[in-house]
Amino acid sequence: MQGGIHPDFTGDTYLRLLGAAREAAPGIHVHAFSPLEVAQGAASSGWSIEAFLRKLKAAGLGSLPGTAAEVLDDDVRAMLCPDKLSVDSWLEVVRTAHNVGIRTSSTLMFGHLDSFGSWARHLLHLRTLQAETGGFTEFVPLPFVHMQAPIYLKGLARRGPTLAECRLVHAVARLALHPLITNIQASWVKMGPEQAALLLQSGCNDMGGSLMSESITKAAGAEHGQELTPERMVDLIHGAGREPWQRTTLYAPADPVQAARAFAAPPLQPQIMH
Repeated sequence: MQGGIHPDFTGDTYLRLLGAAREAAPGIHVHAFSPLEVAQGAASSGWSIEAFLRKLKAAGLGSLPGTAAEVLDDDVRAMLCPDKLSVDSWLEVVRTAHNVGIRTSSTLMFGHLDSFGSWARHLLHLRTLQAETGGFTEFVPLPFVHMQAPIYLKGLARRGPTLAECRLVHAVARLALHPLITNIQASWVKMGPEQAALLLQSGCNDMGGSLMSESITKAAGAEHGQELTPERMVDLIHGAGREPWQRTTLYAPADPVQAARAFAAPPLQPQIMH
């Protein structure tokens, strides 16, 4: 659960959202709020980053998505996302989350204004922080989706990475982050299910989740993100010569009862907007 930065949102807003999710589904693991949202929520309420994270943890937050990282290179960020956190600020929010016992994922958005050097610096930042805290659960490279991205429409970014570059980034991540971050995830939302499955032969060991009604990537112009059923994911994994294993958000074995429910879920129904 994450979104853009709303000017009226405060730390209490995020706490209420978290409380609503926990009330509706008490047993759910809530994976929510980017480092940018954490920083904004803390600043808008006059709290320190640590104090806000402790409030979120006490209210039932399970883990943070390591998004809003884009690429951890301040020269690129100055052009790509000048309104987002600096490299040092992003790392400090994530470091603090790890230190208070909240684990996070980690991501890289690549194929826009960046370079091989940018990718290398990003991986080294993640490796260094993981050696310090051990708090990252996985690394998820995210190919830039250009079609409706404002920076591409302005003529400032390229049309995303090539397929060869996608395979390279995932494979190099496996080598560069080993043995500190052992889970490398292929994003079927960005790559498409078939291409993501190919990455299981290029260093990836994770296909992510089924998702429901993903909107960020589709808003940028991609065709994927609505749903990938467990049955389809199992077929893709078998087709890549791998054995599927269902996990929790924190990479523990999934509860057998919950795993069975996943395969018995009805198809998604059309969304009705009021």
